[in-house]
Amino acid sequence: MRFRSGRHFLQIPGPTNVPERILIAMGRATIDHRGPEFAEITLGISKGLQQIFKTRDPIVIYPSSGTGAWEAALVNTLSPGDRILMFETGHFATLWSTIAQRFGLEVVFIPGDWRRGVDPAAVEVTLKEDKRKEIKAVAVVHNETSTGVTSRVSEIRKSIDRAAHPALLLVDTISSLGSIDYRHDEWGVDVTVACSQKGLMLPPGLGFNAVSQKAQAAAKKAGLPRSYWDWEHHLDLLSSGFFPYTPATNLLYGLREAIQMLQEVGLEEVFARHDRHAEATRRAVRAWGLELQCAHPEEYSSSLTAVRVPEGYDSNELRKIILQHFNLSLGAGLGKVRGVVFRIGHLGDLNDLMLLGTLCGVEIGLSLAKFPSTKGGVTAAMDFLTAENKIKG
Repeated sequence: MRFRSGRHFLQIPGPTNVPERILIAMGRATIDHRGPEFAEITLGISKGLQQIFKTRDPIVIYPSSGTGAWEAALVNTLSPGDRILMFETGHFATLWSTIAQRFGLEVVFIPGDWRRGVDPAAVEVTLKEDKRKEIKAVAVVHNETSTGVTSRVSEIRKSIDRAAHPALLLVDTISSLGSIDYRHDEWGVDVTVACSQKGLMLPPGLGFNAVSQKAQAAAKKAGLPRSYWDWEHHLDLLSSGFFPYTPATNLLYGLREAIQMLQEVGLEEVFARHDRHAEATRRAVRAWGLELQCAHPEEYSSSLTAVRVPEGYDSNELRKIILQHFNLSLGAGLGKVRGVVFRIGHLGDLNDLMLLGTLCGVEIGLSLAKFPSTKGGVTAAMDFLTAENKIKG
């Protein structure tokens, strides 16, 4: 490929930019994963992850993608024929339900328009109607990466409690952990699913399950086949700092560094930065005269913004032009919104100038592609960020 000057702007909602500190940490020599030095590293990682998940529960780490962590959450808690309540909030929620069906689970799938999150009232009504308590789990995507819609997990927990239903609560935080406030213990989540390549700023390759005591009890009775994903093997070794098979050693070096970086800044400041960048992006979108995919302000994502293009236009054509001219990668529309939206990722290792550079590329790209839009989006974002920086100062 022909040399292109400057840096590549990777503004998809994951994998995200990997900071130099993490790249350097991952480059150190591999050590014995059965030795005392490795165990010390793993035990420190476990404590750090608990702070990020906001839990005292154990966290299982897999050499896997987020899809593997999805599967682990299902096979460790459920049996063939069990009913599970799931919601069509977007492409990834739909994929998770497909995996559940493949395992012979009976999925109660609440349809959606891909513009709203999970309705807590619908959760309560559905569970109250389940007089025989046949629904064994409620599975929710906290932040739907395909749409930029964030579901209100704390309210969903309250709905389950009001229904006095014993169902487990399984939550996908793949594109929210480390970017949006999330509280495993406080919100009564039984299994939190996450992965490495989003807010944790790592390359793909690590999957996580934070596992409540209730979920661990369910695992002792669960009848779905499992071997690689079996929590028991991991939990038995967790206190010793070892794994039941060869771990992704160098990714764990990077994870240790990522945890350190998040601790240096503080999670609350990290969340505030993501909130600020999300709002700046939304102001730019409105100034361009475009529409957000997320229909309700209380469900706006701080990890990414999905933008609808005018009817009759193809978002992939816009993305192609922006990549060709500015070496800027934006997220594609997936599934039902393919060609309808493009996605601006603003999670992970990002600062104000990186965001403004991204928005400049989009604004000029809209003009080059001759998409109906108005100028001024970058100015609107810049004015907001300037005011926010004055307040911080």
